[in-house]
Amino acid sequence: MSETADIQATNDEAVQEDTPKRIPQPDKITNKDLMKSWFGWWWANEVPHTFDRMLAPSFCFGLIPSLKKLYKDHDELAKAFQRHLLFFNTQATWGGGTLTGVTISLEEARAKAMANGEEAISEDMINNTKVGLMGPLAGIGDSIDSGTVQYIFIAIFLPFAQKGNFLGALLPFLCFSIATFIYGYYLTKMGYTLGRNAAKEIMTGGRMAGIIDGLGVMGLYMMGILAGQYITVKSYLKFDINQKTFDVQKILDTIMPGMLPLLTVVLLYLYFQKQGLKITRGLLYLTGALIVLSIFYII
Repeated sequence: MSETADIQATNDEAVQEDTPKRIPQPDKITNKDLMKSWFGWWWANEVPHTFDRMLAPSFCFGLIPSLKKLYKDHDELAKAFQRHLLFFNTQATWGGGTLTGVTISLEEARAKAMANGEEAISEDMINNTKVGLMGPLAGIGDSIDSGTVQYIFIAIFLPFAQKGNFLGALLPFLCFSIATFIYGYYLTKMGYTLGRNAAKEIMTGGRMAGIIDGLGVMGLYMMGILAGQYITVKSYLKFDINQKTFDVQKILDTIMPGMLPLLTVVLLYLYFQKQGLKITRGLLYLTGALIVLSIFYII
């Protein structure tokens, strides 16, 4: 009788081992969850920066609220934390926002497939998607955020700083933070909705291409205003004809105020376009030309 009971217990254990582990169904991801994940990444972006993992701790920290809703099984949740602690580095809004949404979308698909006993997205696919997109998205984000949006706000509030108002230093930073937070959340939602196709939408999509072109035009417009207001190039050339003095600068002001500053910026732009972005050499050539022209009292 005892031997029979032992055999039965052994058979029960074997059946339990052969039976696949039941994975609980994930909860639905809501906009609130996406906001929590985006805010976590945005807030902790550079806080736990490490040389071996770069921004991976920040990214994992942001994903925690969503991952906890997707993986009710402790072991699967631990695996999710571990795979998002691998090396990760990208720009905060365009890269981090988009990839936050994309990653949550992929993790949700994996969690649902595992709960339903279907073939799930592999861990390597999730990580490879992040690694493959973090570079291109970072390039877009750096050129737009750091190269355009940031300087638009600086140009707007620069007159405050020139007058000694502390808002000239505070408001550009504040407005830049608010603006990037808002459209970073939009990119997070878009990444979640489109999944792995989000990067294609950003790089080639009509809506995002229009936004990028609009920001570029606005940035050039603001740079033109800055060139006209804060770059001073005047001509001191005067000459007499029939006992009448002609002041070149006054003539230019009647034709087009700010012509010489604009001409200086255009010549520099053409030089950079033809020779490449050799800033030091361009500034040296410009300085030399201005010295020579000033010797002859031309400018």
